Amino acid sequence: MIEKFYPCEYVKSVFDIEFKKLYDSGIKAVIFDIDNTLVFQDEDSTKETERLFSALHKLGLKTMILSNNNEERVRRFLRNIDSPYICKAYKPFRKGYLRALEMLAVEKEEAVFVGDQLFTDILGANRCGIRSILLRYIEKSGSKPQLRRRFEKAILRSYFKKHPGADSGLTSEL
Repeated sequence: MIEKFYPCEYVKSVFDIEFKKLYDSGIKAVIFDIDNTLVFQDEDSTKETERLFSALHKLGLKTMILSNNNEERVRRFLRNIDSPYICKAYKPFRKGYLRALEMLAVEKEEAVFVGDQLFTDILGANRCGIRSILLRYIEKSGSKPQLRRRFEKAILRSYFKKHPGADSGLTSEL
């Protein structure tokens, strides 16, 4: 039962993902969460994030934002990024994920979802059969982690016990 929360991969940052390798393996689209995945909670896009999206598009990957945020928040983030989006997605419910696949005109095997939360992002992607990549959530010094992060850490400890080579030394951060 706990396995439904397991990501396919766990990496420290979106900038550590080998997108070329994903593309070469048949991935055609990357669906992203925003807050604490691409930027800290409620922040605008950064130049680094904008360059990432540009590089993904040049590589031939389609991108999509799938967020539980409202439209104002999502549009503000995308001000300098050309990517379709779905706001108020109600993750982990399947509807938003399936709509994203439809809008991107790709099959679930041709997409990957990138997010920072097990109970919304990863669970929803897994429920739809979309490959999932969990990132170490972005935090700022002085910010307090939410209670759900404690539960996520317990699940991740279990995940790393079953996938000992998957952590690349990240278990020391848990």
